[in-house]
Amino acid sequence: MAIRSNIVTSKKKQPAGSETSISIEAKTKAFLESGGEIQQIRSGVSGQQSMMAPKPVENKEQNASPQIVSDKS
Repeated sequence: MAIRSNIVTSKKKQPAGSETSISIEAKTKAFLESGGEIQQIRSGVSGQQSMMAPKPVENKEQNASPQIVSDKS
């Protein structure tokens, strides 16, 4: 009977967060030094295009329900 090995090879470790931050900082610095600009976008604004159709504008006069007036006095 063959003996199976239960050894699991580990995946490569991801780089530490500080290495990632350092690389982002270096790329940002290079971008700015090459003449790039960073825009400040106010909170809540998205660059995503809306997939929904725009809502139609309602005209209150056209959608008004007819009033029933009773002449019983």
